[in-house]
Amino acid sequence: MTTTAPGASADLPTAPVRTSHLTLAMLALALGGFAIGTTEFVTMGLLPQIAEGVGVSIPQAGHVISAYALGVVVGAPLIAVFGAKLPRRALLVGLMTAYAAFNLLSAAAGSYGVLFVARFLDGLPHGAYFGVASLVAADLAPPGRKGRAVASVMLGLSVANVVGVPAATWLGQVAGWRTAYVFTAGIAAATVLMVALFVPSCPGNPAATGRRELQFFRNGQAMLTLLAGAVGFGGLFAVYSYIAPTVTEVGGLPESAVPVFTAAFGLGMVAGTWLAGRLAEWSVFRSLILSGVASFFVMLLVWALAPLGWLLMPAIFLVTAVGSVLVVNLQLRLMTVSGDAQTLGAAMNHASLNLANALGAWLGGLVIAAGYGYQAPALVGAALSVLGIGVLFWSAAVHRRTAAAESQPTSSGSRS
Repeated sequence: MTTTAPGASADLPTAPVRTSHLTLAMLALALGGFAIGTTEFVTMGLLPQIAEGVGVSIPQAGHVISAYALGVVVGAPLIAVFGAKLPRRALLVGLMTAYAAFNLLSAAAGSYGVLFVARFLDGLPHGAYFGVASLVAADLAPPGRKGRAVASVMLGLSVANVVGVPAATWLGQVAGWRTAYVFTAGIAAATVLMVALFVPSCPGNPAATGRRELQFFRNGQAMLTLLAGAVGFGGLFAVYSYIAPTVTEVGGLPESAVPVFTAAFGLGMVAGTWLAGRLAEWSVFRSLILSGVASFFVMLLVWALAPLGWLLMPAIFLVTAVGSVLVVNLQLRLMTVSGDAQTLGAAMNHASLNLANALGAWLGGLVIAAGYGYQAPALVGAALSVLGIGVLFWSAAVHRRTAAAESQPTSSGSRS
């Protein structure tokens, strides 16, 4: 009888992969993260242009960010449950094909309503892609390097914010916001080709069933981990969703400075993702606590530095550096505590994070609309960081109680 190590996926390939193919396979998986990261975050940098283009206010235009995030929340569990038996490579190709198509629909949207629907549809493949790609990357990784392999997939998301988002933002400012979505559709199409050529054939799990996958939602530790991400990560989106008007209206900088700030945001993600892979080898749970505490202080720093123009940039870098530590370690924790529901557990991390996206953008828009200005979302972010830390301590307390309860019968038996 064969066994599978905790957190590993029994339905993924175990045959050796040549080094050259492994490198190209990881690059292909990361390119999908690059496509998703560019698409998800370019909307923030072009929010004023999008608002003007579809005839709504900036806070109302911010709701299309929430629409995308809600698409991720809906799509991650649905696709994970119904796609668990499908070949992994074919599923990744299908998800990226849909991603390209819905980006083109966003570019063609003639009204706010159509754009809202298009952004929701574009969010559907997001979580499932990262979930499946993370499982494939972990399976292909050498022993002891699964954390870094998962981080490499996330690195595509991070690099997108250094290269893809600033480039797409600049393109949208120069040639119109619609061209940014055409650009991201092209990256998704390139991912389809790369995955088809270089990712090894990865058969699905014939034993997977919807009932087994849905057991994930009865897993208390998994639910608390998702809640920690949905709340604690919301602060990042409360700040970043309104980065363009914060830079121009609060900081007094020209519109041309916005891509520079989005690049700083991306550099923070790259640094944080690299650091997260190494912190995970120290302690996944302690890394989560550390990132939550750091996020609280960084949010206060953003609030204080927002009126000071270029001095805000280091704080924006730190926002995503600490946030990326949270993202990678949440992914690893879910892959560990999900039991048999590996596909759903891996995908639901991004559902949780995009619920944070929706929550942060919505709460940030509320305080702005209430007249508190574009600095106020940073204070919302600080409050969400505290709540996220609270959920993590709740999870630790539940774990201790469960462990004590499980050990009690053994202790009683030893005394009898």
